[in-house]
Amino acid sequence: MSGGIRPAEPPDAAAIRAVHLAAFPTATEADLVAALDRDGDTVVSLVGETQGEIVGHALLSRMRVTGGGRDRRAVALAPVGVRPDFQGAGVGRRLIEGALAIARATGEELVFVLGEPAYYGRFGFSAEAAAPFASPYAGPYFMALALKEGPALHEKGEAAYAPAFAGLA
Repeated sequence: MSGGIRPAEPPDAAAIRAVHLAAFPTATEADLVAALDRDGDTVVSLVGETQGEIVGHALLSRMRVTGGGRDRRAVALAPVGVRPDFQGAGVGRRLIEGALAIARATGEELVFVLGEPAYYGRFGFSAEAAAPFASPYAGPYFMALALKEGPALHEKGEAAYAPAFAGLA
């Protein structure tokens, strides 16, 4: 991919929506992005470009997470979408790596994702890391990545996504 990854800007909204409408079978993910933005729950929004055209998007949103008896700084990685004609070209990987780098740099402790274990496992996500956290999404596709280690991260807690996710459970 010639081009790169950059923070999304307000004029990118229509192109971001088009990416998710092309990448997924329904408008659910595109509507989720709009709702997270509207509600002020977006923490990081990145776009992947090639030749000035937006071909991918990844979003991190704030979560309410407790573990080990205290609140944890945590975000959800969702959605991540790449136009079908650019899938397999590394756009998604670069978006995820960029989002995780920002999460680390800004002091997040955990990143949660609901997705394909074989894909997200390559970035260090695992169902085992998410298992201590009660969530309506609990199961093999509910994964977490600890950005900061410590024994309290392995104690039971709860992971609550932003309100915009409520319709997806």
